[in-house]
Amino acid sequence: MNTLKTILFLFCVLAVTIGSKAQDQKKIEIEYSGFLTFNEAEYPGAKILTRDDSQQIHIVHESINMWCDKAYYYGKENFIEAYGHVNLIQGDTINMNSKYIEYSGITKLAFASGDVVLTDPNSTITSDTLYFDREKQQAFYRNGGKVVKDTSGTITSKIGRYYMNLKKYQFVTDVVLVNPDATIKSNYFDFYSDTGKAYLFGPSTITTEESVTYCEKGYYDTKTKIGHALKKSRINYDNRIIEGDSLYFDNNRSFASATNNIKVTDTLNHSIVKGHYAEVFKEKDSVFITKRALAITVQENDSIYMHADTLMVTGKPEKRITRAFRNVRLYKSDMSGKADSVHVNHEKGLTQLINISKYSTGDAFSTKRRPILWNIGNQMTGDTIHLISNPETEKLDSLIVFKNAFLISKDTLEAGFNQIAGQRLVGLFNEENELKTVDVIKNAESIYYFRNDLNELVGIDKAKSGSIKIYLDKKIIEEVKKINQIDGKIYPESTFPDKEKLLKGFDWREEEQLKSIDDLFKDDPPLVLPKITGLDDYVPQEEFFDDAMLERIESADKKSNTNIKQDSKASRNIPKNIKDKKLLLKDKPMLTKPNQ
Repeated sequence: MNTLKTILFLFCVLAVTIGSKAQDQKKIEIEYSGFLTFNEAEYPGAKILTRDDSQQIHIVHESINMWCDKAYYYGKENFIEAYGHVNLIQGDTINMNSKYIEYSGITKLAFASGDVVLTDPNSTITSDTLYFDREKQQAFYRNGGKVVKDTSGTITSKIGRYYMNLKKYQFVTDVVLVNPDATIKSNYFDFYSDTGKAYLFGPSTITTEESVTYCEKGYYDTKTKIGHALKKSRINYDNRIIEGDSLYFDNNRSFASATNNIKVTDTLNHSIVKGHYAEVFKEKDSVFITKRALAITVQENDSIYMHADTLMVTGKPEKRITRAFRNVRLYKSDMSGKADSVHVNHEKGLTQLINISKYSTGDAFSTKRRPILWNIGNQMTGDTIHLISNPETEKLDSLIVFKNAFLISKDTLEAGFNQIAGQRLVGLFNEENELKTVDVIKNAESIYYFRNDLNELVGIDKAKSGSIKIYLDKKIIEEVKKINQIDGKIYPESTFPDKEKLLKGFDWREEEQLKSIDDLFKDDPPLVLPKITGLDDYVPQEEFFDDAMLERIESADKKSNTNIKQDSKASRNIPKNIKDKKLLLKDKPMLTKPNQ
């Protein structure tokens, strides 16, 4: 009884195996043909099928149906050539039309040519030639093609591949996507037809009415018009160019945010803003930037640098405003400064250094830390400082210090400090950006070290007056005029009391002076940049004619009715370089198991 069960079991297994192999090698069937002829001289081994007036030839193999006007059917090779208004349908998903199709029942590979159109529920492919591998459910063209995907647009490329199960396209070389909202150009382009999402690799551009985006790795959603650009990424918004390691952009709002190594260039106002996080609103003409933010106003001979915790640039080019917040520092080769915040009106050429409301220590009697400017040996402080420049020439014109104005400079031989204090200070600059006159207005006080032509100290003048006017030449005080003098005395150096040497509010801050661009950042905490993630690197396209397909073609060669050394008809439209690879595979020695 057990022996009988074993025999029955083995018989069932053998039947399933044979059935499976038979199914794998299922023959192409001719469901209908109007006429059947033979021409062994010209088409050995072929049945020549021709349609009649009632309908086309109908061919079936597994899940595909094919119709055509004429066909050559090679039964021993399980191979068919179809001509004239050829239509191949797979289930309810794939519909392919062309002038010509050849199909192998062994390899399950179809080759179509002549006005090829392949459609599925998601998209339409057109090409002059197209391969369709039913085994892998992939379509492939290598000599130019076009894909149309409803609202996502039209995509053209030299090489294209469609992974039907994944609803994924992979395009290579001269890839162009065009839709009503954008034109995308790239050399490597992955596109998912059901979602409209595109992944770009290599030099790529996304052009819209509002902007041009460049990157060498990126992502763009053709439905939401939102994208992410990495690697040499750049966005051009009319008169602004945004660059950064990572750019997120929303073309619905003309908005972009950038992370790490950011540079925003204003091509009209000749200014640059840098930092490590930024937000840009094109419609509002605004830029917000932080994380070691730096604004550079480019001038012909000497640019101005401004560093702060946060920078905001707003307004149309002709009405542009720059605002800097928290720990603002300014640097120019002949001038530098510090303030809590700065407001720049580019149209008027007005820069305002706003009062610092902090104290150096918790001591109520400590010196208040006010905005400060250094200009070629002169230190100026006050509650608020205005710098006025000529917008046309970009040269400094004047400065105004409001409330608690204090001007300090070292005596030429550093015997002490020249000092002038008052409620308000007005300074005018010469062509070399050096102070030429200074007016101190209301409640003016001064200490001045007089020297003769031999630079010998004559005396120290300390005075109070309604106002003071100072004339400078080549950074040296030439003349001091006191107006409505209330009190004054000239002391010999030996009798000048130490307690009289400094005016009330004296605060010499030489150690804070910025002497280079690097000094702008010297008090900043260490900068730690986030790691950019979100998009994988490009994975090169797999070979469509891979080893598994070559083995199927080799199997078709061996099962053909021709000499085994001659390729079957299933090989004839395989590219030459792939045929060469097939020959190598054919000659490759078979691995044998070692003797037990």
